[in-house]
Amino acid sequence: MTAAHAVSIAVTFVWLGMVVAISFLEAPLKFRAPGVTVRLGLGIGRLVFRALNVTEVVWAALLVAGLLVGGLPAGVLAAGATAVAVLVVQLVGVRPRLTRRSDRVLAGEEVPRSHAHYAYIGLEVVKVVALLVAGILLLGA
Repeated sequence: MTAAHAVSIAVTFVWLGMVVAISFLEAPLKFRAPGVTVRLGLGIGRLVFRALNVTEVVWAALLVAGLLVGGLPAGVLAAGATAVAVLVVQLVGVRPRLTRRSDRVLAGEEVPRSHAHYAYIGLEVVKVVALLVAGILLLGA
């Protein structure tokens, strides 16, 4: 196993763990905590997801570098590329809409639930599956 291969495995599973912990545990649970209002939860969520997304960009860059250097099978490359592509779609296509909506909520407006939120969650599911597949395939490569 090369160093690039080992780094790719580590990056994939750390990235996967972060997404699962934040998107599927922290994000929904914070709104159940006593005293957490929608405005407070959104404010916290914006900070947490901004930090997650910055970290994800770093993980994505490391994964791409590791995959390009590693000479790995096409399935690993496809799964890794899917995770990276989903991240790009989230950051460029969905996050700006969510930010505009949360800006309005934080300013005190009553706004309806956003369909972009559901798109983001759906993309998170795709990203989790892609990272899991990439990690499993990396372990077997």
